[in-house]
Amino acid sequence: MSLKYTMEVMELLDDPNANGEMVVDLFTEFSHVEASYQTVSGDSGSTDFIKILVKGAEGKSTGGNAPSLGIVGRLGGLGARPSRIGFVSDGDGAAAAITTALKLSLMAEKGDRLPGDVYITTHICPDAPTIPHEPVVFMGSPVDIFTMNQYEVLPEMEAVLSIDTTKGNKVFNHRGIALSPTVKQGYVLKFSDDLIRIMEMTTGDLPVTFAVTTQDITPYGNDVYHINSILQPAVTTDAPVVGLAITARTAVPGCGTGASHEVDVAQAVRFSIEVAKEFTRGEIEFHDQVEFQHLVNLYGSMKKLQTLGSTAK
Repeated sequence: MSLKYTMEVMELLDDPNANGEMVVDLFTEFSHVEASYQTVSGDSGSTDFIKILVKGAEGKSTGGNAPSLGIVGRLGGLGARPSRIGFVSDGDGAAAAITTALKLSLMAEKGDRLPGDVYITTHICPDAPTIPHEPVVFMGSPVDIFTMNQYEVLPEMEAVLSIDTTKGNKVFNHRGIALSPTVKQGYVLKFSDDLIRIMEMTTGDLPVTFAVTTQDITPYGNDVYHINSILQPAVTTDAPVVGLAITARTAVPGCGTGASHEVDVAQAVRFSIEVAKEFTRGEIEFHDQVEFQHLVNLYGSMKKLQTLGSTAK
């Protein structure tokens, strides 16, 4: 069922005129959903930031106490026009996030409301720039990463699932989805057993994970290598963040067209929906809170890794 809506969303986004209004219009008829967009300009053009709130039956947005989940669709752009024609690989994160929002909205309309709120954010840009990167060219964005975090990482999010195409590397040799360890306040924590279980259930396969380096959890702009922006939400929030990578067996450029696989995006959607169900019921955690506090007591704060740091003199 997720595949059907994934295909519809990807067809909608594969448009040189794709914009925030087109996405928000998908949600206008739903009773328990608020959707909005805001156009923001940068040095290389503009993009439309999307914010969708699927209200839980006991969500904090309506006075309840159920936990609130954040789902961020990370990307530079949906397209690299005019240098490339069509939907690029980098757009998969946005497609997965919007499809997740659409499916949760349909569920709520039918009566299957989650207990807690789910906030889904991403941005829509069909003509983003490209940037050099090894081993393949990446997609850039009209706005910088700090602007993205400002609009996509919200204070209401008590845990963040960051979905991003992560194909432009030689680290992965698996096509589908992969899970990062939890990152919180500069600490790389152990993999969440709960999320591993949900991955096994939704894929019907052994779990696939990926390593995270110290460089990956620091902000862009500090002149160190990042595998991509999948964990950039972690530099701007105290909430635990987990990356959900959409992967390939070969190194695929972010600006590559004809490189998106609907089945893989739908797999990310199924996983995200099941995480939302269990997290907003308070049945799972992204990290062990007691162990995290023990680490802080032992070694102190690692929040410096959430900053651009200091330059040695």
